[in-house]
Amino acid sequence: MKTVYERPKALSDVPLHYCPGCTHGIIHKLVAQTIDELGIEDRTVGIASVGCSVFAYNYFECDMIQAAHGRAPAVATGVKRTHPDTVVFTYQGDGDLAAIGTAETVHIATRGENVTIIFVNNAIYGMTGGQMAPTTLPGQVTTTSPYGRDRKIQGSPVRICEMLSTLDGVALAARGTVDSPKNINATKKLIRKAFENQLEGKGLSIVEILSTCPTNWGMTPKAALEWLRENMMTYYPLGVFKDGEAVR
Repeated sequence: MKTVYERPKALSDVPLHYCPGCTHGIIHKLVAQTIDELGIEDRTVGIASVGCSVFAYNYFECDMIQAAHGRAPAVATGVKRTHPDTVVFTYQGDGDLAAIGTAETVHIATRGENVTIIFVNNAIYGMTGGQMAPTTLPGQVTTTSPYGRDRKIQGSPVRICEMLSTLDGVALAARGTVDSPKNINATKKLIRKAFENQLEGKGLSIVEILSTCPTNWGMTPKAALEWLRENMMTYYPLGVFKDGEAVR
């Protein structure tokens, strides 16, 4: 019988720890498929963040490093500069990249480091109990914004890709999601483009991926996907915000 679908070789054959309905697993698969297709597993180094994806080092067959909270871009910089022939990617959530790691994120972009960032945005702190994140939407209820995020008190959510697209060191800043087969395929193309940019030495590439958190949103997996479409995709529109070559 002809095999038409199989687990990517770059993805470990172990159970995932993620909650039902969480889309981290889909995103892991897309990254692993890209590594397989490009034939780069033996020279790829992934940097795992702190948050729900903290155990990402268990799920990829390439070399992995666990970074302190928010410091994945700094660790990625060190790896890439000391071993320039490696393919380096970070895998980070919004609480990691857009909060405690904001400085590292901005400055890896200003330097135009030739690495790839996979940024998972579920608009909430997942692992630590559902607190408000920098990406939490206006009016969204969390454990630390029980009456909904109020712009007058907590400010507005940050649009990371739009912000980074203004920086010279960024080659690719794009946003996708994995709520449907169509969008999964489109996001896969963005991830592949981000890795290809690195192989071609174009500078920093970041792919933001809108994700669900049914547990902390207090929703079923189906309802969470509907909420993402109706709310997150409105505030965080999908698309490519910059595509070219970094100025370094």
